[in-house]
Amino acid sequence: MIRLKRIYEQSSGQDGFRVLIDRLWPRGLRKNEVRLDLWLKEIAPSDELRKWFSHDPEKWEEFRKRYLEELELKEEYVEKLIEKAKENDLILLYAAKNEDFNNAAVLKEYLDSRLKGH
Repeated sequence: MIRLKRIYEQSSGQDGFRVLIDRLWPRGLRKNEVRLDLWLKEIAPSDELRKWFSHDPEKWEEFRKRYLEELELKEEYVEKLIEKAKENDLILLYAAKNEDFNNAAVLKEYLDSRLKGH
């Protein structure tokens, strides 16, 4: 199972495999304060796409489309996450305030579709 969680939320200790999927380290957190199994910044949207989107809901559909295209080129990292999701609960951690319009939502959608074989 793949779940999304803001990195600022407390870890339950039974969260499964926790992966930070943002390119930049979250503001206000020290690395020793976070329960994290992997920081996979390579799976994050490109800097260009991230800056263009800037979490603007009006750009969401185009951001989603472009990020899905980028994910097609990141097979090595996608496979790593799929394997972890098959072994254990996979928690995709992100820092964005908007829980609906962020890269984690797109990545989860992509991984779920790959796990179902579509």
